[in-house]
Amino acid sequence: MAAKIPVTVITGFLGSGKTTLIRNLLQNNQGRRIAVLVNEFGELGIDGDLLRSCEVCPDDEASEPSPSNIVELINGCLCCTVQEEFLPTMLELLKRRDSLDCILIETSGLALPKPLIKAFRWHEIRTAATVDGVITIVDCEAVSSGTLASDLQAIAAQRQADPNLDHETPLQELFEDQLACADLVILNKTDLVDDATQAEVKALVQKELPRAVKIVANGRSATGAENQLDPNLLLGFNAAVEDDLESRPSHHDFEEEHDHDDEINSTHIVLDRSFDPAKLRAKLESLVQEQEIYRIKGFVAVPNKAMRMVLQGVGSRFEQFYDRPWQPEEPRQTRLVFIGRDLSPQDIESKLVALV
Repeated sequence: MAAKIPVTVITGFLGSGKTTLIRNLLQNNQGRRIAVLVNEFGELGIDGDLLRSCEVCPDDEASEPSPSNIVELINGCLCCTVQEEFLPTMLELLKRRDSLDCILIETSGLALPKPLIKAFRWHEIRTAATVDGVITIVDCEAVSSGTLASDLQAIAAQRQADPNLDHETPLQELFEDQLACADLVILNKTDLVDDATQAEVKALVQKELPRAVKIVANGRSATGAENQLDPNLLLGFNAAVEDDLESRPSHHDFEEEHDHDDEINSTHIVLDRSFDPAKLRAKLESLVQEQEIYRIKGFVAVPNKAMRMVLQGVGSRFEQFYDRPWQPEEPRQTRLVFIGRDLSPQDIESKLVALV
């Protein structure tokens, strides 16, 4: 019987750096044949498109269900769609076992890891694949500020004011559940904090870990370049996580189902126009102040620029870079996904349209 194909689950809160980690791993694959399954929260496949731009994933028009090694699930988080989408997707990937060395699954920033891992106990998957390990990525700066991804203090205040609500925010529970399931924790974006703050965040993370788990610090170099972690550090845990869930406690272990915070939603804006990066960023920063926006990500058309600009924002912190030229047949659109609470798509779009 052929060996089970190892699957690495990469989890972490919105904007923690999951896509960047996977892109770097693909670019530095050391000859490994890697399939990537992207679980996108939002109706535009921003992360999948960004991963494809790494240009190391071969096209295969005969493959199903996608013409590349990257498969996107866009109908909510994996823990809600495993029975509808995850099983057929994995079965299609497993048909290609002989041409793959491993599979990476990037979860949505709002996904609980354990329901996904439990799916690897299903007979259809269990005989062919195993969860090699779970990597949890932590945004060091966001944790140090107490927000995790955005202004959680405001959310906590709202919950404290309403006696009918659980005082512990779902986002905090999610953060703890992601840490409890980890085989490796990457303390990301450490270049944005000082050494003392980094030590405080590391101590906080260690308190949430139910067992000995290695914590690796990662940040940009002094020149601003992205550091690339050794693939040998990220792969090859041989943890068989699906058989070890009892040592990974969760807030939802005794629930038949879990309910997401229904007020957290996503909206996407597609505009057939270009934007000045500085003006767009200023407008987005003002929108973050006006609405409870956790995450902004997407692609921007820039006037007189032949390359596509990637824009990513977590709370009031934004970063941007040019990833590749626009393709000749590709419409030069600006496509942005907004993730937050009680978003007003009409208000967001109208303010972007009015920007000159």
